[in-house]
Amino acid sequence: MTFAANGKLRAAVLGSGNIGTDLAIKLRKSARLDCAALIGRSLGSAGLARAQAEGIPVSANGVDHILSNPDQFDIVFDATSAAAHHQHAPALEAAGMLVIDMTPAKRGGFCVPSVNLDQSLDTLNVNMVTCGGQASSPIAYALGLTHDDIDYVEVVSSIASRSAGPATRSNLDEYIHTTEGAIKQFSGARRSKAILNLNPAVPCIHMQTTVFALVQDPNIEAFTSKLKEIVADIQRYIPGYQVLVWPKLDNGRVVTMVRVTGSGDYLPAYAGNLDIINCAAIAVAEEYAGRRLQGDQTRNLRIVQ
Repeated sequence: MTFAANGKLRAAVLGSGNIGTDLAIKLRKSARLDCAALIGRSLGSAGLARAQAEGIPVSANGVDHILSNPDQFDIVFDATSAAAHHQHAPALEAAGMLVIDMTPAKRGGFCVPSVNLDQSLDTLNVNMVTCGGQASSPIAYALGLTHDDIDYVEVVSSIASRSAGPATRSNLDEYIHTTEGAIKQFSGARRSKAILNLNPAVPCIHMQTTVFALVQDPNIEAFTSKLKEIVADIQRYIPGYQVLVWPKLDNGRVVTMVRVTGSGDYLPAYAGNLDIINCAAIAVAEEYAGRRLQGDQTRNLRIVQ
């Protein structure tokens, strides 16, 4: 592996929609990563135009641009679609690049930095679950750490309709299945369900996620204590993650609710659903870069703000 002249790892962002463009702009603030290219399919797209204005190299040749220049990139963020990622991934992995999958393709292992960052870096394909998965998986994990018998976990995320672009809308089925899989894995629940509500209200709502659970002998005190530890870790890379309702019992269910406010780099603050997955992905890439550049084997999540 070679590095950019500035000593950073070189990242390509594949997909110039809202998530990809925001990622490219966030990467410019990283001490360990260099945005080597934002890659789309049309030079006339709003994302590529914004990247050019920011001085970020662009290409409209899609994944072929990366595969034709494999020595120019160390990390690829795939912000296209689940179907497209299944096509891109084999060749990118074969080229030896770390692929961070922003889609709900489920090709690689699930990664939620506050839960399993260290283990996730043992593979060349890291799946960032979904926006709802990033918001709810830490809660599911805390629940699983403090309870042995979890029958059912349900996750309901509400996001502003304006924050849901074409890729999000075309991947709704994959979103549901991927989020449900992550919730089961991290909680150990026998059953799981994920619901996504697109709210057309104006002014736009901030992302909110509610987690309901049916648990044998719920221990609210232990659950709350563990969740507070995990939330403090999350806020190191997504400061806008806030608990609105700490764990409580309601009609026999354990209930927790969080809100995510975005940092406003490219997307509005209400688009916390997109911000949380991007900040989580950059936390993964920075940890990977730290290990490659400095031989650093310790966790070192950095706030992107």
